[in-house]
Amino acid sequence: MAKYKIAWLPGDGVGNDVMEAAKIVLDKLSFDAEYIHGDIGWEFWKAEANPLPDRTIDLLKNTDVALFGAITSMPKEEAENELAPELQGKGHVYSSPIVRLRQEFNLRTNLRPCKAYPGNPLNYKEGIDIVVFRENTEDLYSGVEFHPLPDEVREVIKKHNPKMARFDSSSSDDIAVSLRIITRKACRNIITDAFEFAKKSGRKSVTVVEKPNVIRETSGLMVRTAREMAKNYPGIELWETNIDAMCMWLVKNPMDYSVLVTSNMFGDIVSDLCAQLVGGLGFAASGNNGDKYAVFEPTHGSAPKYAGQYKVNPMAMLLTTKMMFDYLNETDKAQALEGAIADVIKEGKVRTYDMGGKNTTLEIAETVANKL
Repeated sequence: MAKYKIAWLPGDGVGNDVMEAAKIVLDKLSFDAEYIHGDIGWEFWKAEANPLPDRTIDLLKNTDVALFGAITSMPKEEAENELAPELQGKGHVYSSPIVRLRQEFNLRTNLRPCKAYPGNPLNYKEGIDIVVFRENTEDLYSGVEFHPLPDEVREVIKKHNPKMARFDSSSSDDIAVSLRIITRKACRNIITDAFEFAKKSGRKSVTVVEKPNVIRETSGLMVRTAREMAKNYPGIELWETNIDAMCMWLVKNPMDYSVLVTSNMFGDIVSDLCAQLVGGLGFAASGNNGDKYAVFEPTHGSAPKYAGQYKVNPMAMLLTTKMMFDYLNETDKAQALEGAIADVIKEGKVRTYDMGGKNTTLEIAETVANKL
């Protein structure tokens, strides 16, 4: 019997290509695992009106961890048009399967390391090493939205906040509302995770990234909670920065920052910026961690036009695999894989098109595997 059961979720587009690359490395490391394929993605939306079938949820509940490739997503009108004819017009609404996974399994912490490996021609600067902690289950991703806006909801909001009255002249169909929901519990969890990581890895600062001067209640709760939690970590400085200023300072002085912690939407934005500082989404790995389960995925999209061409950079997927090893406490394998990745990047002999080379996805993976 294998030591681990891994939910294998290629998803859409180049998800299949990069997962194949990951398998090359996993096999070379003789990782003792059973890989169990799970249905997820655009094809299942079109055929079943559900991009994350219940059978896949059940599968994940019987595995140790999930490795995920990429997902295709579209606005709801386009998604409706892609459904099989017999499913159209029946009120089906597309929702992101990865967002549902995060909420279904309470994968509350999205961990996104952004590290500039020496020799990468796409590095903004050498030496950048930033880890983003993004709260993963709340904020504008909560899915509490209205369009058209029901009259009773409008009246309740106006009763408690007179600013809503300025929209009285607009019809319900002309107003869309998405609620930004932030809870103290979620703030405490993500901030604790960030400080604990900084403590264990010897990092000297944690920067909370929000916008409390404008989004006073929700961002204010995150910042106030950070100040409260920081008292438990006297050796680590707490810095506070607005999201807009943070984007500017990351471009100007990226070396000043080590650990960033923020809410869901801001974390999505700032982590992509950090990824570009270290080579782009081809190097951007992530983990969706909960108390009892985790799903690991590169942060790039499905790039359907490249599907099956083995053109895209697999480094994000390989670094994601390294994060899975860390989660499973397979420290030796994690260190060996990161070392091999770093060596291949530094040598610069094989590179995908984004790095100015002509090598394929699988050639990169095979070169990394040969270093193990």
